[in-house]
Amino acid sequence: MSKPLRVVIVAFLLSGCTFANGGSLPYDAWRLGFYSPSYMDVWIETADVIDMQGNVYRRAMSGTAETLRPPNNTGNPKGWPARPGWGKGKYVMRADLPKKIYVRWQSLVEPQTYKMAIDIPESTREIMRKGEKTFCAADGKWITGYREALVVGLAPGGIAKVWVVGPCLTPIEVTRVQAEIDPRGPYEGQSGGKYDPPSDESKAYVEKFGVPYGSW
Repeated sequence: MSKPLRVVIVAFLLSGCTFANGGSLPYDAWRLGFYSPSYMDVWIETADVIDMQGNVYRRAMSGTAETLRPPNNTGNPKGWPARPGWGKGKYVMRADLPKKIYVRWQSLVEPQTYKMAIDIPESTREIMRKGEKTFCAADGKWITGYREALVVGLAPGGIAKVWVVGPCLTPIEVTRVQAEIDPRGPYEGQSGGKYDPPSDESKAYVEKFGVPYGSW
């Protein structure tokens, strides 16, 4: 085999490996995070990701979503924040940008089990690829920042809202989804319909004020 041909083959193989490991990302990995409004406790059974190459990442995230529980019922769960944080989550390693995210979760204050599929359009992926010059007040530097995280807010009634966020950049809302009830109940019917109780703070808030349906 000639040297030029070997160079071409090696270059092709290397480019193929890069593409398979998320070649469209301008950074190492993107992050998937979840949060719920104050006191509205959530348990995520699974969040599965399908990336642009068709690869499936099961349980890319599971467990509790980030939830504030200020003492003495001083928090306000109504509506969504103007600047959502990163939520509780993980980086989806070795994945390309997302095409679809499937989420099954329990809203513990109702209680109810929901499931949904979030389609991620190309316009959202374009936002995630785009670098922006921005000033970070925390360290007093100008940087090229990327909105490298998808943050999903989960609320009672099966309401979900999605933002793309990045360090020192303004979050951008990209979609709102109405989930459907999973008739199997919690844990795909494996718990006999039994839910874990919400936190004491969340239980106290809901007993006094109820769940603010319609505010999300």
